[in-house]
Amino acid sequence: MVGEAVPVQATVFREGHDAVAATAVLIGPDGTVHSRAAMVDIAPGLDRLEAHLVPDATGTWAFRVEGWSDPYGTWSHDAAIKVRAGVDVELMLTEGARLLTRAAARTGRDAMPPADATTLREAAHALQSPRRTPEQRLAAGLSQAVREALARTPLREHVTASPDYPLVVDRPLALVGAWYELFPWSHGAVLDTRTHTWRTGTLRTAAAELDRIAAMGFDVVYLTPIHPIGTTYRKGRNNSLEAHPGDPGSPYAIGSPAGGHDAIEPSLGTFADFDAFVARARTLGMEVALDVALQCSPDHPWVTEHPEWFTTRADGTIAYAENPPKKYQDIYPLNFDNDPEGIYTEIRRVLQVWIDHGVTAFRVDNPHTKPLSFWQRLLADVRAAHPDVIFLSEAFTRPAMMLTLAKIGFHQSYTYFTWRNTKAEVEEYLATVGGEQGAWMRPSFWPTTHDILPPYLQHSGTAGWAVRAVLAALGAPTWGIYSGYELVEDVPRPGVEEQIDNEKYEFRPRDWSQADQFGIELLLRRLNQIRRAHPALQQLRNVRVHPTSDDQVVAFSRHLDAAHSPTGRADTVVVVVNLDPHQPREAVVRLDLAALGLDPQCTHEAYDVLSDETYRWGTDVYVRLDPSVRCAHVVRLGSA
Repeated sequence: MVGEAVPVQATVFREGHDAVAATAVLIGPDGTVHSRAAMVDIAPGLDRLEAHLVPDATGTWAFRVEGWSDPYGTWSHDAAIKVRAGVDVELMLTEGARLLTRAAARTGRDAMPPADATTLREAAHALQSPRRTPEQRLAAGLSQAVREALARTPLREHVTASPDYPLVVDRPLALVGAWYELFPWSHGAVLDTRTHTWRTGTLRTAAAELDRIAAMGFDVVYLTPIHPIGTTYRKGRNNSLEAHPGDPGSPYAIGSPAGGHDAIEPSLGTFADFDAFVARARTLGMEVALDVALQCSPDHPWVTEHPEWFTTRADGTIAYAENPPKKYQDIYPLNFDNDPEGIYTEIRRVLQVWIDHGVTAFRVDNPHTKPLSFWQRLLADVRAAHPDVIFLSEAFTRPAMMLTLAKIGFHQSYTYFTWRNTKAEVEEYLATVGGEQGAWMRPSFWPTTHDILPPYLQHSGTAGWAVRAVLAALGAPTWGIYSGYELVEDVPRPGVEEQIDNEKYEFRPRDWSQADQFGIELLLRRLNQIRRAHPALQQLRNVRVHPTSDDQVVAFSRHLDAAHSPTGRADTVVVVVNLDPHQPREAVVRLDLAALGLDPQCTHEAYDVLSDETYRWGTDVYVRLDPSVRCAHVVRLGSA
């Protein structure tokens, strides 16, 4: 994304014993060199070098690595050994003087700043001064000022460049954001106790919730499908096969005589209502995301207009959707093999309808069940016409498919975070999504979804919901919650990992005045404030796991050095979480302070941004976390 410090690594070596170095080169969308960064050794003895490049605009950039022979590095190594050993002293000092004189005299693109050139010429003169001892002359050639000047403008020989590699740079929301999911029909829904029937909520009544959502600090309001809902095989409450009068059916059973994917369910309102919803969200600083579910109810216009778009079984019936043991008799999946061009053209048209009405992000339902070639083409097409539009992949599937969807163009992806609960699992997963995988897949951490209530949250109470919120909000730059998280809705439907009385099949109006008793809404607000205040938490690949002495205590940090921080100051946040929602836990956290740019021999100010307390933390830190009081430390480490 724009402003992201992108790590570039390369293995760089050459024959012989001469010193070798490398430069990472960032090339702008216009094809010109934007910046260069010296690469540093990150694996001594293994020839592995790294640098960070920071693009500052959206577009298709590129980068390359230039390896080169480092004559100053070779001379400084050999001269330090030989002069101190009394071997070839005059020869080594003379060669050093000539080397620095040559470096200072460069012209054109490789010319040094005048002040640096003067520094090198003065050092060359000192190397040849007969009034100094050999040790003093050598010290002049190895001075910190000389090294810093050559670091800024190195003397490079035998430069060998890698190919240029593409680097697609998206706007910040592609990497950093807080999403809030809601079913519009529940917000403002009213039960008539006399007739025991519901009056649905609408886009207008849902818009009344936007102020509360914005106050919690969310960036994106994600709407489940708002299209017309079919009546054939309409599902009842809890996915039952029998719908009772007034049951709304599933919004994922898209299509009725009122229209299909390019229409709005009449009971929710009109396009004017939708436009008003989008406008209100934007006024509050939020964007609107819409669910893209490429499937149809039996009543969808496509079923009669394009029966060839579906799979017909031997008995003449159209195949409905299944995800064993789940069955979705009210949904027909599209068969992309039958008319790929026709289906593509229609879906691209549908997306344009919603883009034209202000939708800037799409959450794509089950993209792994559609052809990769379809997504690759569609995402590239939309990116070319609307580069600000973001696609979130809801692909809870095998790793190879998840990663491939990311590589072909999805901006973000749901992840396995929802099921990573133990200390080992959390530590491993943080390292995975923040490691090399981050070069192509941006993770989005969700503690629950409307489809998933994981076992941990079924049995952990309010403390467990707080634990998972902290891990999701601070473990990845993008995270999201499903409406109702504030109320700790933890009752499962027997036998499945989803809530009882699932909102996919019924109205679920909520009494938000009850949220205060849980404290989760206040925590969500604070977590989003912390995320916005700390640039380190807006990066993906800067996570570091720190060991702890307790098997239920996880510690990790995110660090951004001053050179790559938009504030010009280093930013370090350390998160320590008690995964046990039932018992207090004590642990010693071993912090790698040197990796965080801090002196490991000293203690440093540790300000807990959750509790507003200040400590002094060094390498070994004792913590005690009682889940009934607080489940985590979130510490700004170092000076403010």
